[in-house]
Amino acid sequence: MALIVDHNKALSTSPLKVSAPLGAALAFMGMKGCLPMFHGSQGCTAFALVMMVRHFREAIPLQTTAMNEISTILGGMDQVEQGLLNIAKRAKPEIIGLISTALTETRGEDMAGDVKQIRARNKELHDIAVIDVSAPDFSGSLETGWGKAVTAIIRQLAQPSGNQAKLNRVNLLPGVHMTPGDVEAIKDIIADFGLEAVALPDLSDSLDGHVPDAYTPTTLGGVGISQVREMGRAKLTIAIGEHMRIAAKTLEEKTGVPSLVLDRVSGLEAVDLATDMGATIAAAVTTQPLPMLGELAAERVIVGDFEDLEDQILEAGGADLIIANSNARQVATRHGIPLFRAGFPVFDRLGAAHLTTAGYRGSRDLITALGNVLMEHPGHAHAQSEHSHGHSQAAAG
Repeated sequence: MALIVDHNKALSTSPLKVSAPLGAALAFMGMKGCLPMFHGSQGCTAFALVMMVRHFREAIPLQTTAMNEISTILGGMDQVEQGLLNIAKRAKPEIIGLISTALTETRGEDMAGDVKQIRARNKELHDIAVIDVSAPDFSGSLETGWGKAVTAIIRQLAQPSGNQAKLNRVNLLPGVHMTPGDVEAIKDIIADFGLEAVALPDLSDSLDGHVPDAYTPTTLGGVGISQVREMGRAKLTIAIGEHMRIAAKTLEEKTGVPSLVLDRVSGLEAVDLATDMGATIAAAVTTQPLPMLGELAAERVIVGDFEDLEDQILEAGGADLIIANSNARQVATRHGIPLFRAGFPVFDRLGAAHLTTAGYRGSRDLITALGNVLMEHPGHAHAQSEHSHGHSQAAAG
């Protein structure tokens, strides 16, 4: 059992955390004909947009209510209304994801109440699903926003089957840690059993690299509203990742479809891959103090940033490998440690969105990729001779 240590620092150096609003926006990218909109300042939206474009290397549809000093003081309902009407007129989406930010949450905006009033007096919005999500930057991280967005979609759109017959179908709720390639791989595995898989969200159909014949202001693909409404006709819901448990439970309570929550779909067993390969975890740093982190095969897990990761590596006497996103490259360079890029964002390598680690084949490819990262490092031969009778040490952030 690992000890979870939360320093609660006043200053974050080289932040590891990615914001909850970005996670919510990313979830809406897996909805067909969707256009997410941040209820906040233009800077918040621009930052999230840049991060997603750099990671996926695709055009990302994302709008903002563009809150300014006056609307922040007097209230942003007019900004929301104008934003929704502009989107409805110009983009004609099937669904709009309205996501709060720290700015509007700190003021205490009643987004749900505002949306209800706005829809009531604007017939242009009656045929568009407007889903509001509370995901402030100061609460949670990327996975928090993703989970909240999926839960909000389920609450508003999913319906019980009623008298309709059950379909030979499985609901799939993939976690934010799964790439579009992972989602596609799991859907293929489910199809091999003669079952149809409906993924919510489905990034494998929207951020898979395909280019449309003509410009579209909304998402290029994903799961449709009608498919979400029919999730009550499935026989089972499979959620992947602990942060999807609430969404799975919400779907089960609303539709009666039983749910199964898996912590991961890589490896032969639900245990840590690094320890499976004989490595020890010298340092582990995360963004949120989640209870499940106590199950990691490490002495302790630090809730912090890349500065904490660097401190832990030095305290452990070094590491043979760092597993983290691209922002860990400075730490890796300073200490001459090979870096295996994983998570979000990965902006200095091509194809990050298409890498597959799910299933047996994905696990094999992951192990091979880890080995290649170690082998191509200049110090590999020396490290191999020095540690031939011991365990390699990995640091994860």
